[in-house]
Amino acid sequence: MKILDHLEEWIISVLMALATLIVFFAVLHRYASGYNIPVVQDWLISLNVSWAQEVTIIMFVWMAKFGAAYGVRTGIHVGVDVLINRLKPEVRSKFVLFGLGAGAVFTALIAFLGAKLCLHSGLEYVLAGLFNMPTEAMEGSTKPDTGWPVWAVYLAIPIGSSLMCFRFIQVAVNFLRSGELPHHDHGHVDGVDDDAEALP
Repeated sequence: MKILDHLEEWIISVLMALATLIVFFAVLHRYASGYNIPVVQDWLISLNVSWAQEVTIIMFVWMAKFGAAYGVRTGIHVGVDVLINRLKPEVRSKFVLFGLGAGAVFTALIAFLGAKLCLHSGLEYVLAGLFNMPTEAMEGSTKPDTGWPVWAVYLAIPIGSSLMCFRFIQVAVNFLRSGELPHHDHGHVDGVDDDAEALP
């Protein structure tokens, strides 16, 4: 399970880096192709980067889904727990477990419905072709700029929601064992030494 400890962080970091590079290249291309430089301008104009905006939007959707799972794991989701924290510990525990269980059930339902959406958007057709099974499913539509199948883009819903469901269950199990929830210290910044106060 160690590989899952920082899964969201790696995926979000890679997607963010790629999105930044794509946007930087698209903006550079847009402005550089406006300069009348022989041969270079013609080459730049011949490059098709109309897909850049669509790809970065898709990447940000995937980042949001994995970011939600990261929020559950680290305790940074917004929550109204003023009343729950004032309850007796045994009553508070029941409310906390109910909330975590409700989160797990809700995200499992979203993952299930997201998987159905992917199937009906063309994944069923792909799977039938892959396993040589007869099907009446339609091939499904594609994204206008990239030509990517819509079902592949929609996979963010079942994958991200399943991971989020897993994180809710993981937090609930940890709470049952230790009685503690993940807590994010907003005053702490990773990478900054804690002994910074000791500096003159």
